[in-house]
Amino acid sequence: MKTAALILAAGRGTRALGSRPKQYVTIGGVPVLAHAVRAFLAHPDIALVAVAIAREDEALYRAAVAGLASSKLLGPIGGGTTRQASVGNGLRALSAHLPDLVLIHDAARPFVTRDIIDRVLGALAQSPGAIAALPLADTLKVADPGGRIAETVDRTGLWRAQTPQGFRFGDILTAHERARAAGLEEMTDDAAVAEWAGLPVALVLGSAANAKLTLPEDFAMAELAAGGPDVRVGQGFDVHRLVAGDHVWLCGVRIAHTQALEGHSDADVALHALTDAMLGAIGAGDIGQHFPDSDPRWKGAASSIFVAEALRQVRARGGTIGNVDITLLCEAPRIAPHRDAMRRRLAELLELEEARVSVKATTTEGLGFAGRREGIAAVATAVVVLR
Repeated sequence: MKTAALILAAGRGTRALGSRPKQYVTIGGVPVLAHAVRAFLAHPDIALVAVAIAREDEALYRAAVAGLASSKLLGPIGGGTTRQASVGNGLRALSAHLPDLVLIHDAARPFVTRDIIDRVLGALAQSPGAIAALPLADTLKVADPGGRIAETVDRTGLWRAQTPQGFRFGDILTAHERARAAGLEEMTDDAAVAEWAGLPVALVLGSAANAKLTLPEDFAMAELAAGGPDVRVGQGFDVHRLVAGDHVWLCGVRIAHTQALEGHSDADVALHALTDAMLGAIGAGDIGQHFPDSDPRWKGAASSIFVAEALRQVRARGGTIGNVDITLLCEAPRIAPHRDAMRRRLAELLELEEARVSVKATTTEGLGFAGRREGIAAVATAVVVLR
C-alpha cells in the first residue's frame, strides 16, 4: 500500500529558545525538523514525505532540508492558523498523489524511530486509525481553586498520545473535511478528529524518547541524547596602521594616545578581529564581505555596528556566544588601565556576562611593525553554540 507521511512544522512555538520556531532550532547541529524528516525518508514503507510549514518560514525550511535530497520529499505545503487547519491543508495537497495510508507527525518530535513507525503501520492493517502513545505512569491530581489537591485520578487505562498518528487516507481526509464544515477547528490531535467522526483508533506503544520538545530543558536533554551541542570556534585577525592623531578606539573604548589608527571606519582593530571570529564560527564570510571599505556608509562608522551585525547573524542561525577572547599586540598605549572598561563594553555589545569576555595584551619585544610602533594588531577567538 502507498503510504505518505505528513510532518507538521507550521507552528510558531518560540518559548523553547527565543525567536526562532523550535522546529528550526538545531539538536546536535541538525535542525529538529530535519531529524524528523530523515526518519520518514529512511523508512522503506514510506513512499512520500510532505511538510506543512508557515509560508514566512520557507527560507528556514529550505535550509533545514538542504541535505535531505530525496525523490520521496515533496515541496512544502502552506500550513494553517491551527494544527488542525495545517493537517487539512496537507491532506488535501497529498490527495493528488493518491496515498492509501497517511502518518501524521509533529516536527517537534525529532527522535521518532523505525520501530514506532512499524507499530503504527502494523496496527492499520486491522484498524482505520492507530497512534503511538505511552501508558500514564505518573499519579494525577485534581486541584481545587486554592491550588490544593481535591482528588486523585485513577490512571488505569490512561495514555499519553504521541505521533505519528496513522490513518487510512480517505477516512481521515473525510473526517477532517466534516469537522471543518461543522466549524470544529481546534481539536488538538488527529485521533480526536477521528474519534469525533466515529473512526476506531488503536493504541500502540510509543517511546519516552519520542517526546515533544517544548521547553528549554527539553532541548537540553535532547542535546545530550544527540551527543551534545554543536560548538563552533572562529578566529579573527586584523591590523591597522598608526598615524598622527590623539586617540585610538580599542574594544569599543576611546583611549587618549599620541597616535591614531588609520582605517575606513573608526579602525577599532579589536572589534574588527572579533567580528571576523564570530562570522568565521558560523561560516558567514568575513568583515570585508559585509562591510567593504569601498562603501561610503561605513566611512568613520563605529565598529560596534559590525559586531552587532555578526551577533544578529549568529542568532539568526540559532546560535549563542559562549565566550570571546581578544589579544592585542602593541607597544603602546598600555592596555592594563583600560582592560576592565574594555571587558564591560564587549560584554554590553555581546549581551554576555563579563566572565565570558577576556581581553589580553602583549608586546612583540620591539620586533616587527608592532614593535616599531607602526601599527596595532588583534587576534580574537569566539565560541558559538548552535542549537
